[in-house]
Amino acid sequence: MGRGYIVEDVVEKYLSNLSVPGASCVTGLFIGQSSSQRDFVVLAVRTPQKDTEGQGSPSVSRRAGNSLEHLDVEWVTEHARQVSRMLPGGMSVIGVFLVTPPELSKEAQNTLRRLIFAVDKHISKGRLWSLTEEDVTEKVTLHICSKTRKVVCRTFDVRDPKSSAKPADWKYQSGVCTSWPLLTCSVGLNLVFPVLEMHVLPQDMEKCMKEGLQTWAKQIEDGLCLINGDAMPGEVELLGGQKKNAKAVQQTFRAQILIPMAEPQSERRSTASVKVCSGSLTLKGMVQCRAYLHSNKPRAKHATEVIKRDVINTVSSRVEMFLEDLLMEGENKGSVGVQQGLPRRVFAPVPGMSLCVCDYMFPDECVSDVSDRLKEMLDWETPEDSIDTSQEAVPEAPTIDLKDTVVQKNLKAKSTLDARPKTPSEDPTEAHKSHKTYYAGVAMAAAIALLATGTSLIYLSD
Repeated sequence: MGRGYIVEDVVEKYLSNLSVPGASCVTGLFIGQSSSQRDFVVLAVRTPQKDTEGQGSPSVSRRAGNSLEHLDVEWVTEHARQVSRMLPGGMSVIGVFLVTPPELSKEAQNTLRRLIFAVDKHISKGRLWSLTEEDVTEKVTLHICSKTRKVVCRTFDVRDPKSSAKPADWKYQSGVCTSWPLLTCSVGLNLVFPVLEMHVLPQDMEKCMKEGLQTWAKQIEDGLCLINGDAMPGEVELLGGQKKNAKAVQQTFRAQILIPMAEPQSERRSTASVKVCSGSLTLKGMVQCRAYLHSNKPRAKHATEVIKRDVINTVSSRVEMFLEDLLMEGENKGSVGVQQGLPRRVFAPVPGMSLCVCDYMFPDECVSDVSDRLKEMLDWETPEDSIDTSQEAVPEAPTIDLKDTVVQKNLKAKSTLDARPKTPSEDPTEAHKSHKTYYAGVAMAAAIALLATGTSLIYLSD
């Protein structure tokens, strides 16, 4: 027998209630958490309806009759990317499902294989943290016959292009995530990204920012994580000491991420070089992070991993949104050069569970926009008064300052040539005037100052 999947019973109800009219098909995602022994599935979310002129299913074109050849893989994978941004640490897209009429059952397995590899590739693109040997790379696929309701569960190792389907054990259970521990963390940002003179277009700015974020992300990964103020050995059980028969109650842990101080200047040799830059980008503000950990003997090293990954994910997601916004709306931003706020992270409860998902509320948006987006992406109604918008206060919410006149001019010119529609993004930017000289190799790291729950964390090495 292959991997085992413990599935929240609300997933069973959701799948059984899916409407599959006529000969159409429905695709969707499974959200949960993996562990070395088994995986936990807590949510199923179907792919939203695509706005097209014809009728048909949300992700399948019926032009070729009874065939899955024209399934819109790109639409499914983009939905998966959007959903993955809305998940806190510890939770991820761990599989896909496909509901088809009986006549398409033979094609289902090949289609699911194609889907799961495409989804994983699209989500992983641009990821700034590294996989470890303990990371599970098997993803689950589920085929459901719309008429007989027969279910076929298989897994694929997405790190092996030649991976073949393996059987898996799919079991429903109630209260799967009731007692999952919650980790929270506040992180202050003050990141400076030098922009070289040749880097004056959005795609060049993206390269600068991604390179800078990779340096910062590595520092977060290598940093020391305190849990409730203590540096716990990695193998220590986070919930140690609890009685087996004790009533399941969710516990909350406070995390802090400390970056080691640099070694003294006299003990290291500087390799800095001087380069003329056309300006800089500064990312600053406070971000609020959350992560959940399964309750099957979670260890401190796993808690450290999920909260660090959430810190990295929430920052990199906002930078991606900012860059997308520059391409999509640059020509309309006459105030490029005035500091603007990035989207604030807001949290919304998952109906009937002790979990929250997140979204990013842009400065010109209101809570109703978030509620509508949750409905579209996650397929459930969220009352506006249940959405927590207080976690990232406006005065401390993340912003990006664009300090450069050359970049501003090129952004406006570029936006008139390339305004391809992309996914929603963040606002942002402020300006500086005159060219600056930065010390390449040192300026990036020296500008990073992280604040974790009151502790100043400054990294000064190259």
